[in-house]
Amino acid sequence: MEVTGLLDPFPLWTILPITVGLALLSVELGYRFARNRQLRQQDEKESPVGGMVGATLGLLAFMLAFTFGLAGSRFEDRRQIVLSEANAIGTAYMRAQLLPVPLRADVSKQLRDYLDARVKSDAVSPVDEEWRGLLAQAARIHGALWENARHAAELDPNPVTSGLFIQSLNQLIDSFGRREAALNRRVPDVVLWLMFATFVLSGLIVGYAAGAGGRRPSWVTFGMVALMAVLVYVILDLDRPRRGLIRVSETNLLDLQASIKEDPGAAGASPAASGVGR
Repeated sequence: MEVTGLLDPFPLWTILPITVGLALLSVELGYRFARNRQLRQQDEKESPVGGMVGATLGLLAFMLAFTFGLAGSRFEDRRQIVLSEANAIGTAYMRAQLLPVPLRADVSKQLRDYLDARVKSDAVSPVDEEWRGLLAQAARIHGALWENARHAAELDPNPVTSGLFIQSLNQLIDSFGRREAALNRRVPDVVLWLMFATFVLSGLIVGYAAGAGGRRPSWVTFGMVALMAVLVYVILDLDRPRRGLIRVSETNLLDLQASIKEDPGAAGASPAASGVGR
């Protein structure tokens, strides 16, 4: 089951307007607070808060860089794991051709069904019932493959044939678990909350500094705030592995799927050979 994170209940297209609106609101509130304070205290100047503005913006830059690094590293981990899973499935499929003839077509068919399910699961939202069905199908195929591997070891205990296939099957199942775990490995909510708090505080202080100086925030200020809002949006997008615009490419799995379909042995497999339904 996918782990939900901060702002997951909101559709992706609403995150950027929410972030920009929150930033602009914080700047405006800071400005109005400073102007109201000046009406009561005339000696308030920009200089006492100038250093605080620089320090707060520096802290915000640090938080954005830190959070972006966390989200980016998790994205790269997911990309590498997809490559590892494609390699594991491809290796298992090739070694399946070393199995005894009575099992070869059955195992090859199961591996093709498994690959199709893994490719399809990436295009399905985790909130859909179909996604849970694809995970259940993958688990059933794991069991069927292990049963065939056990049978192959009984028919031919030679480690060069059945032993190598069992090893590749282990790697296939391990890669499945690593990929699902990587999809659930998100930036901790406490880090995201701290980033948002620093973001809002920076807007308040920037607006306050402008108000204390007796002028409205400049367009440069709003441009900076908008840029930071875009960075926050990118961070949250990277942290949504299944629902964001920035997604891990499935090219490796798709290339493997195409190459297996072109395999002459694939066409000869009976549709009813596998005991695992789609």
